[in-house]
Amino acid sequence: MINIITVGKIKDKAVRVMAAEYLKRLQPYHQVKITEVKDYTTSSRDEIIHQTLEKESEHILKEVKDQDYVILLAIEGQEFDSISFSDHLDSIFTYKSSNIVFIIGGSMGVSQKVIDRANKQWSFSKLTFPHQLFRVMLLEQIYRSFKIKRNEPYHK
Repeated sequence: MINIITVGKIKDKAVRVMAAEYLKRLQPYHQVKITEVKDYTTSSRDEIIHQTLEKESEHILKEVKDQDYVILLAIEGQEFDSISFSDHLDSIFTYKSSNIVFIIGGSMGVSQKVIDRANKQWSFSKLTFPHQLFRVMLLEQIYRSFKIKRNEPYHK
């Protein structure tokens, strides 16, 4: 099972359609679930930001099981190309866990508790992406990784 835990919902209809398309494409390869946790709005005061991170992270961690292999999407994480990511995903399923959880934090990130729980941090790049669009990008890379592992054609 792959579970993508994400803070907030997709509000843009076009982005929801793209996410649904990749979820549909993934069905023959693996069970993928999206878990949306509540996002909290904040002002810019530091104590409020800290409280928001703690609340969102608490909801994230409630969805993570002890046996899950957790990959936190973070700018500070390791970068992979698509082939290396496909190999890494395959290695996790083969040697570590049959359950992989990807975490997409909120706009302010995640608490240290989530960082500590993660088995791996993965960065798509040093750029910042919109959270809603990023979910689609993650689904596409997971789909691509299954196509690569099975030597099936897919556009480059």
